[in-house]
Amino acid sequence: MSRISQIWKVKELRHNILIVAMLLVVTRILAHVPIPGVDLSSLQNLFNSNQLFGLFNIFSGGGLSNFSVAMLGVGPYITASIIMQLLTIIIPSLGELAKEGGDAGRAKINQYTRLLTVPLTALQAYGTIVLLSRSSGATVISGFTGFQWFVALLSVTAGTALLMWIGETISEYKLGNGISLIIFAGIVAQLPAAVQQGFSTITTATGGISTSGLVTAASFMAVALLVVAGIVMITEAQRNIPVSYAKRVRGNKLYGGVSTHLPLRVNQAGVIPIIFAISILLFPGLIANFFSSAKTEVVANIASAVNNFFQNQTYYGIIYFLLVVAFTYFYTAIVFNPDEISDNIQKQGGFIPGLRPGRQTAEFLYKVLNRITLAGAIFLGLIAVLPFIIQGFTQTQALTLGGTGILIAVAVVIEVMKQVQSQMVMRDYEDF
Repeated sequence: MSRISQIWKVKELRHNILIVAMLLVVTRILAHVPIPGVDLSSLQNLFNSNQLFGLFNIFSGGGLSNFSVAMLGVGPYITASIIMQLLTIIIPSLGELAKEGGDAGRAKINQYTRLLTVPLTALQAYGTIVLLSRSSGATVISGFTGFQWFVALLSVTAGTALLMWIGETISEYKLGNGISLIIFAGIVAQLPAAVQQGFSTITTATGGISTSGLVTAASFMAVALLVVAGIVMITEAQRNIPVSYAKRVRGNKLYGGVSTHLPLRVNQAGVIPIIFAISILLFPGLIANFFSSAKTEVVANIASAVNNFFQNQTYYGIIYFLLVVAFTYFYTAIVFNPDEISDNIQKQGGFIPGLRPGRQTAEFLYKVLNRITLAGAIFLGLIAVLPFIIQGFTQTQALTLGGTGILIAVAVVIEVMKQVQSQMVMRDYEDF
């Protein structure tokens, strides 16, 4: 409590917190502004009976289940970011712009990402509306006219663009990643409804409030606490690589001669792989919807087969797990380059005891990083498919948010706490 009061006493930090909170409130308002022409009761029934749509709804902050102007959340922006990161690897000129362009280069890449988000939003909006309509037997949407389609697609595109701007604005206040905070706000907003739904499911299955019902509820709480504890442990876990610096003489002064460590986190990628995997999994179903009504029978049959494949939760869970593992390695390779780290250590006169500076050090870092990333990737994958595992054992969807929502919420809270703590340390240092 004393730490919180100290934070609140800092005028600039208090000002930033209040602005970020107000922006997050705006995102929650957008998630409850519905698009006209939709049967919301049929839509709610569809989400209550489909685990896959429930996962998509997490990343839209509940906007998808409300069929709001923010129904896609920041998903298209995340997809555009993935595409741009892949293009920087494939296209040499973009790669040089990202690496050597400095702040101007990164600003240019960000601008390309924003421009790419607009057509992706319109494409995903159309595919999502068609998917929801067909999954509900056309009870959610009935007889959309051309003008209604135009209004719906324009509204959703504008809503996503506004969320994208809010996310980037939040990031500027250095209280965490704005996109992650928007997703976090959506998850927290759904917690009361999720708890109520889980409690009602348990009481219905056990015939009211009884001893067995209380035991079941306590079991779910115990599982949730274990998941939170595991997430915190993996998020904070790291392998410390010892690094020594040789003594160097510059002028009349002696520098170096110290020993420190290089921290390698077990989960270098954070929650990004899960967010990436969800965004990628949207595409096959959306694209298949475009061709499901094709006049060519072969194309229509292939599209229907793709739709049926991704509606099978077992297959979906397996692909989801594999994508999370793959994206963990992919994003870790982007944010941590052992060759660059090895060169920087060597330039500063450092070395890892028992290893030669340069190539041998880089190979050692690659080896250690691959091993610890494997553990982090498997853990993230298991957390991602936790709802499917629990549903398979209990035959209930009481834990709709599951491990994915908990993982994002815990990771975002830890990140925000570190950001606030670093700002407090900086102000304490300045006061000193």
